[in-house]
Amino acid sequence: HLLSSSPLSLSLSRPCCSLACLAGGLGWFLGLAFQPCTLRASMSENAMGSTMVEERFAHPDRALAHARDFAAHKRKARGMPVAWLEKTMWNLGLEVYKQSFSRTLPFPDELRERYMVTGTNVYGILRAPRAASTESLVLSVPCSEGQQNNQAVGLMLALASYFRGQIYWAKDIIFLVNEHDLIGMEAWLEAYHDVNVTEVQSSGMLGRAGAIQAAISLELSSDVITSFDVAVEGLNGQLPNLDLVNLFYAFCQKNGLLCTIQGKLQRSDWDSLPSYLHSLQTLLLMVLKQGSGRPQGDHGLFLRYHIEAITVRGINSFRQYKYDMGTVGKTLEGMFRKLNNLLERLHQSYFFYLLPSLSRFVSIGIYMPAFGFLILILVLKALDLWMKLSQCDVDPADQSCDGGPVAVEEPRPSLLTLVPPLLICHATGLALYFLPILGQHMATHHFPVSESEAVVLTVIAIYVAGLALPHNTHRVLTGAGSDRGWMMLKLLSLLYLAMQLGCIALINFSLGFLLAVTMVPVAAVVQPTGPRLLQAVLLVLVTPAATLLFCIFLYHELIEYPITLLEGWQRFLQAIAEGLLDHHLYGSIVFPFVAFFVYPCWLLLWNVLFWK
Repeated sequence: HLLSSSPLSLSLSRPCCSLACLAGGLGWFLGLAFQPCTLRASMSENAMGSTMVEERFAHPDRALAHARDFAAHKRKARGMPVAWLEKTMWNLGLEVYKQSFSRTLPFPDELRERYMVTGTNVYGILRAPRAASTESLVLSVPCSEGQQNNQAVGLMLALASYFRGQIYWAKDIIFLVNEHDLIGMEAWLEAYHDVNVTEVQSSGMLGRAGAIQAAISLELSSDVITSFDVAVEGLNGQLPNLDLVNLFYAFCQKNGLLCTIQGKLQRSDWDSLPSYLHSLQTLLLMVLKQGSGRPQGDHGLFLRYHIEAITVRGINSFRQYKYDMGTVGKTLEGMFRKLNNLLERLHQSYFFYLLPSLSRFVSIGIYMPAFGFLILILVLKALDLWMKLSQCDVDPADQSCDGGPVAVEEPRPSLLTLVPPLLICHATGLALYFLPILGQHMATHHFPVSESEAVVLTVIAIYVAGLALPHNTHRVLTGAGSDRGWMMLKLLSLLYLAMQLGCIALINFSLGFLLAVTMVPVAAVVQPTGPRLLQAVLLVLVTPAATLLFCIFLYHELIEYPITLLEGWQRFLQAIAEGLLDHHLYGSIVFPFVAFFVYPCWLLLWNVLFWK
């Protein structure tokens, strides 16, 4: 009672404080792309930052010859030439092993036209001549369809031949060619660590090296490149240690290679408006990719096993300066020689950061206040509701809940009032998670759709049906129709939303921020009084599905490839299917988080709007 009547509490609960928090959160985030608000990237690991090594790789012709041979045998085998790879690696002096795997998808992947996936991973181990096999490094190349990544395989084999002749290696080096992109990589990692996380079936691992300290995934599809692009976003928004990114940037700078992140070069005129907008675009692209929870390369699956990894992609554009295999090989050689010097796992630099450019970064201590301002809106609104409920309880003769007088004889609702909407909303979330996969075969029998279309359409149907469920079941309880009833439900919803957004932001800041910046302002103002139609429209516009659709259009605007409404809708349906596949194949938590927590919480707010 004392807190509810204090001037400080009354002033904090005013709408102007919430507006100030919203402006503070958005302004703080927009300021993250301004260079004085960022930190300069530097090497924190002493073993990698003391002196630069001298790279001596000089076999670009050998790399191109291996690439041509690999491409010819891949066309002949109509897939990965397993026998040729085994023979070639064996001739280079490596210990060669292969691993067969198979995986049945929960529903057909129409984008890549696969359902029953079977393949073989081939890897060769270069044993360290100066140490026991206790630690290792990985250079992986995905075997893609068509002419993709042939040069990457050729360069990997040329590097293996060169590394074989050096005596300074203190760690084993694993040269891996994985089939079927992420599925093959997940099968190899699970077999290497002797676990079964995603139910992929694979043969036993006949040969192992030491504990993997770091990994680099290489993607290269042309004989020359104009720039190197690095991908850091991993599964569920995990990021590698910043020192590994700094190592890549340092060797690109040393060898004169243009390096980009999110496909964008760094600008030098940081104090100009175009430079700020350029950094903001780069930052937003990282937020969108990290928020999706999808690994942006094969490296994204290593991070789950506490292995620092990045994916580097060779880009051949219309820029004037070209770099051959020799320069690319020297860059990779230098990175592996520096990683070879590690005495322990990379841990001294940051694991939580945002990158507006490769030379600057934003640490967790700098970007978290932007999220904190948004969550503070929910806390202030919950405090306001709690004070109103307390005032109604203390002074029943002068009740004024949310500005509307309430009859004194109106019965007081109990906590049982909140049970029906809570059960119905979370049951809808459970149906959203389980029914699309379980009911796909029934849907294909009754409707002329494929399994993939059935799953996506079922998700959309259940999602929309949640709006029309009988949310008024609470009215059969005594006193449930009063203002106290919806205020109690909204108080619970706001605290529930703040808790789940706070938890996910600790794991994946970008996902938490995207949901907070859309849902929090509307969640704070929604109530069953006032312009209900306007509030309903706003609530629908901030639903997680609408946020996904908006992010798709924003992403294509940022990469300067705008799409039409029809193309956006098609990509929206594709994103839903890929979200389900990422969860079932690799363990992505975005879809279950939305189905079990965010969507039911949004339905609770929908209940609040139509309480009366």
